[in-house]
Amino acid sequence: MPWMRRSDKEPQQPPAPPRPVKAPIIGQGHGLSELEGQHVQQLIREEQHSARALSIPAEDLSQEATTKMSPETARVIAVSHVRDILNLFNRDFLYGQGRFDEYNSGMLLKWGDGYSRRHIWITVENGNLIFETSHAKKCDKPYCNGTHHVLTPDLYTNVELINQELGDRFRRPVYESTED
Repeated sequence: MPWMRRSDKEPQQPPAPPRPVKAPIIGQGHGLSELEGQHVQQLIREEQHSARALSIPAEDLSQEATTKMSPETARVIAVSHVRDILNLFNRDFLYGQGRFDEYNSGMLLKWGDGYSRRHIWITVENGNLIFETSHAKKCDKPYCNGTHHVLTPDLYTNVELINQELGDRFRRPVYESTED
């Protein structure tokens, strides 16, 4: 047998089967057309009897708030394809129920209601793309500083890395605290 030692002929445990590799989230969509996605979104909103708006009305924003990214932030978001990938997540996994909020230095994808509100928060600082994480200590990723994942331009131009990072943030989102 291949897992027996020659020296003592005692049986050893057979090798463990390889762990399945998680496929990236992008590309695993439900194959809905835009029209079908909008129909599902409407059905969900009707069934939930949700009055929650999918965007913040301008009159409800404070004077200090902005709903427009700075040109540098918009450039980094565009080059990294973050918005494109999050739009796919929102369409295929949240059925369009997520809400995008833009700020001067970043953007936010929120979903859920009440106690289950979750978000992916992305900012741009000093030309770097920064993801807020749900952990409070340094993880094994080389670009982790303990509370954020900081991607430099050479990292955020790698669409596969961005997809993986957004998939991780989608699977382990940041929950809003009760004081938010």
